[in-house]
Amino acid sequence: MTELGNRLKDARLAKGLSLEDLQSITKIQKRYLIGLEEGNYSSMPGNFYVRAFVKQYSEALQLNPDEIFETYKNEIPATHNDDLTEKFSRVKTRKTVSEGSSKIFDIIPKVLIGVFIIGAAGVLYYFVVNNVGDKANDLINNENEPVKFVRSENLEKAEDAEKDKTKENDKEEKTDEQKTVEETPVVEAPKQELTPVQNSGKNSTYDLKNADKFVVKLVSTGETWVSVNNSSGQSKFQGLLSTTGTQSTEVDLTGDTKAVIVVGRTLDTEIYVNDQKLEYAIAPADVVRQNITIQFVQKNE
Repeated sequence: MTELGNRLKDARLAKGLSLEDLQSITKIQKRYLIGLEEGNYSSMPGNFYVRAFVKQYSEALQLNPDEIFETYKNEIPATHNDDLTEKFSRVKTRKTVSEGSSKIFDIIPKVLIGVFIIGAAGVLYYFVVNNVGDKANDLINNENEPVKFVRSENLEKAEDAEKDKTKENDKEEKTDEQKTVEETPVVEAPKQELTPVQNSGKNSTYDLKNADKFVVKLVSTGETWVSVNNSSGQSKFQGLLSTTGTQSTEVDLTGDTKAVIVVGRTLDTEIYVNDQKLEYAIAPADVVRQNITIQFVQKNE
């Protein structure tokens, strides 16, 4: 076993995780995890996967991957494509710059000629428009006299009377609307209920009533392992939550009738149901690991 393997295995055991737990968290096959801890890289697909597995293993245990690579760089196999890729990149860059400069020098004379032609056309257009516009305006001013409009006093009085009548009608409509709103009774929707109905040992059961949805949110205030299963026993989430990694997870169980939640450390775990915080029926200080069942009672039941 290598020094790197000892470091990874000690960190895993310190977290209280088995190889099966780590396989579930990282999605890396157990035989590859054993290979990392024993320093046996021959069983893996290649050097790239060795480095990728070391990085994923380190992140799952809150270790710094950069520090791991630097400390154990003599043990971790390196990939051999970096230098070759950099050389190709430099050659391609020089070629691109040379070709681009040549094309620019060819285009410059054409651009200058185009700018000169556009400038000359603009100056010519300016003189033509100004001369023709001045003559046309003089001709129109000489042939036409201004027309004056006189507003009738009777028309103004009629318009003012119409405005006053409109304002009175608007006030009456607003008063009627206010009366209608005041007379209409407001029916409040029943408030969501999340109540404990049974608890024994490390198991507790809650009923969720008067809810339109069933969304469970788990938040870590330290470090904890949690899992969530639906009424069919299907796993909707399982993994490690911590303030230094993934701190929370949210599971929508609206289409299910029950959620079974396993909390590895209730002292560092908060549970919210439709944004309402669940109060533990069993004190976390008395029972750290708890199994919590939430039964979703539909409104039509």
